[in-house]
Amino acid sequence: MDGGSFSSSIGDSIDFEEKDLSLSDKLKVFKGSGFDPDSYVTNRCRHMSEKEIRHLCHYLVELRKASAEEMRKSVYANYAAFIRTSREISNLEGQLIALRNLLSTRAAIVHGLAEGINVDSLSSSECLTQDDSFNFGDRDAANSESWLGQFIEKLEVLLAERRVDEALDVLDEGEHMAKDSRSKQTLTPSVLLSLQKAITEHKQKLAAQLAEAAFQSSVSAAELRSAVQALKRLGDGPHAHTLMLSSHQQKLQGNMQGLRPSGTSHAVAYSAALSQLVFSTIAQATSDSLTLFDDEPCYSSELVTWAVNQTEKFARLIKRHVIASPAASGCLRPVAESVHISLGHCSLLEARGLALSPVLLKIFRPCVEQALVANIKRIEQCTAAIAADDDWSLTYPPIGSRSLGTSSLAGVIASQPKLSSSAHRFNTMVQELCEDISTLESLQLSEQALEGVMQVFNAYISMLIKALPSSVENENLEESVNRIVRMAETESEQIALLANALLLADELIPRAVAKLSSSQQPNKADDTSKQSTDRQSRLVEQRELKRRLQRLVDQLRDSFCRQHALDLIFLEDGGVRLSPDMYINMDRNPEEIEWFPSPVYQELFGRLTRIAGIASDMFVGRERFATILLMRLTETIILWLSEDQTFWEEIEQGPTPLGPLGLQQFYLDMEFVILFASQGRYLSRNLQQVIKNIIGKAIEAVAATKIDPYSVLPEDDWFAEVAQIAIDMLTGKTHVGTVENVSSPTALSVLSHGSN
Repeated sequence: MDGGSFSSSIGDSIDFEEKDLSLSDKLKVFKGSGFDPDSYVTNRCRHMSEKEIRHLCHYLVELRKASAEEMRKSVYANYAAFIRTSREISNLEGQLIALRNLLSTRAAIVHGLAEGINVDSLSSSECLTQDDSFNFGDRDAANSESWLGQFIEKLEVLLAERRVDEALDVLDEGEHMAKDSRSKQTLTPSVLLSLQKAITEHKQKLAAQLAEAAFQSSVSAAELRSAVQALKRLGDGPHAHTLMLSSHQQKLQGNMQGLRPSGTSHAVAYSAALSQLVFSTIAQATSDSLTLFDDEPCYSSELVTWAVNQTEKFARLIKRHVIASPAASGCLRPVAESVHISLGHCSLLEARGLALSPVLLKIFRPCVEQALVANIKRIEQCTAAIAADDDWSLTYPPIGSRSLGTSSLAGVIASQPKLSSSAHRFNTMVQELCEDISTLESLQLSEQALEGVMQVFNAYISMLIKALPSSVENENLEESVNRIVRMAETESEQIALLANALLLADELIPRAVAKLSSSQQPNKADDTSKQSTDRQSRLVEQRELKRRLQRLVDQLRDSFCRQHALDLIFLEDGGVRLSPDMYINMDRNPEEIEWFPSPVYQELFGRLTRIAGIASDMFVGRERFATILLMRLTETIILWLSEDQTFWEEIEQGPTPLGPLGLQQFYLDMEFVILFASQGRYLSRNLQQVIKNIIGKAIEAVAATKIDPYSVLPEDDWFAEVAQIAIDMLTGKTHVGTVENVSSPTALSVLSHGSN
């Protein structure tokens, strides 16, 4: 069975690979009352190979994990109702115990009155021996009254002296005596009633005494546990557990009185101190509960409810005093640090069975999201403010800059990229944003932070585009004061704009975003296949990120090329420098011709040469970008020439069409472009093809006038030699006098051969 038939057979009942279906839809096949697992496995696996069976097992394991996750979510969603029901059951159990005791007491009274029982005496032995033990036997009524008095007196003494354990022992003996009297009729009904009343009253006194002791601010942990354990011995476990939690809460509130948030600078320290105090108290309460009450559901439910309430109070306190104000103003760092510290302390309780992180996340997440959004807006505003006064000179980052890292030294500054002041500020703030969000892995804000980084980088690229003097985007610049940026007047400043964008997109932003992905590194315990899948997924995400960043950089590069192309093609008064007349008029004045590339192409060569020199200094290690920049700029000029319909209409149709001399000059100009682009190593195949196409169009235009263009064009060597001489002259390698008498292809050919 091949892979397709295997997938088809599995899909008959359940589609394991369908990501859009809910888990309940996937499990419908197993929910039927007539589902037979043996028959299902036999039918599906009868003709499968070992590999296909392993594949099926893999899918079933994944389904089991998804089912467990669904169950966990369901339990958490209904946990509040579960806890509420458990508490109601616990309260009901306490009431039933009290009711049972009351009914037992009244049954003894009714039984005694109905039977007319008379207990003549108690045991002949003394009620209390010198070692404080009670020996009960048959006694007469007087002795019973005497014994009861001594019993009550002994309890009073023990309670007054706070000898709790001894008092509990006496109460246990009294209850044993009452129970024995009801079965053996050893006490008179009146004494029995008095005994039971005394036991109840002294239990209440002891319980009140223990509760008072537990609520003392100076009570130690050992004393609290002792008091709670004594209450539990009294038969009031639910009240003892509640008292224990209340005592911890009271102590927590008392300790919190000494903590006060004292400004933003101390907000993180306040969060750390309060977080440690709250969660250590919860941890201590959890330990006491498990030690004294084991893991009984009613007590565990009350503990969880109490812990959730304390966590919610803590989270709201931190939100109100620490993170609300910074979140609104975009100060992400104190918000992230406070939340990170809180989650760290909270996670320590998971080992004790308390998962309180969802409580914190529910309250903190909106604040962190607000801080993230405000921080993104703050980055835009700060960068724009600095860009308004940026001189666009590239410098190393300041010594104290966060972009260097906390462990960097001044000696390594030279290894850092050189950026302008606005780009340095932009980079620092983006690095901080990603670093802060990376600490909050459980909030799962990495994708939102990444989109925010892309948003602010897009805004920064827009500002850089507006800094170009001839940018189309600057037409409505005066309408928006917030978008004012300082113009990059010189070519060096304009290339610095490109250097800013390139270094940010190629190195600095990916480095920042890597912090987001590093917070989601797979656990070492994960299987190899999952680690491999996660690694491949991260590589795909990184490639997609670089593509998105590169597209934004290309926008700035294209605007740069468009500006310089417009400067070359058009004059300041609106005239066109690259016009068909420069070629058509040559055949009207043949005697004035001096074979040399047209001025517009000479200026193009000079500008490209200057830009290449500047770029070589600014793009060290990134020469490919400089090459592509020169390539795109040259292509922009030639593509404009190729697509200018007005230019070609006059060349081809006239009124005076292109002549032989104009064709020769046009051919020379194009060969000149090919030569200097080739020597500069930025001659692309696309540029070469476009030049060949427009040369062909010019030749066809001359051929349409019934003139053989190839008969009037010199050899290709002539064009190459003239173009090379022009390059040498423009770069200062050859003096003008060397070729000042060369006015025709023939003369140049003779000069060339003579020199050889």
